[in-house]
Amino acid sequence: MVTNISLITIYCLDQDETRDFYVDNLGFEPRTDITMGEGFRWVTIGHPNQPELEITLMLPGPPLDPEAADFVRGELGKGQMHAVGLTVDDCRKTYEELSAKGVTFLQEPSDRPYGVEAVMRDNTGNWLVLVEPKAFTPGDFA
Repeated sequence: MVTNISLITIYCLDQDETRDFYVDNLGFEPRTDITMGEGFRWVTIGHPNQPELEITLMLPGPPLDPEAADFVRGELGKGQMHAVGLTVDDCRKTYEELSAKGVTFLQEPSDRPYGVEAVMRDNTGNWLVLVEPKAFTPGDFA
């Protein structure tokens, strides 16, 4: 029986720089950094409040075939890859703090039926959604 999600992958172009972005700007912590056979490097980060969940920072390559890896690199370069959604206590305050650190935002905080949302990019071009959630019903979308 599945009990939870324990691992997700975010593609990046430089594992060290992306790890540092998430650690220095978003408060994540480094978890694993192991080099395995044939130079494959397994790098994970996680949020201190979610010890059961790790994010793998993966370079586009095997097990992707070369065409798929090229596609992922191209999408990262265009800033069109979605990474994750992040819950925040105060979206507007987080937006101000991250903007002051030089983080690129695609969308300033906006009110939505489900809360306040802002969209940012990591250092590789992945976009992340910041959400300050609030209670909603399906009727709030009508």
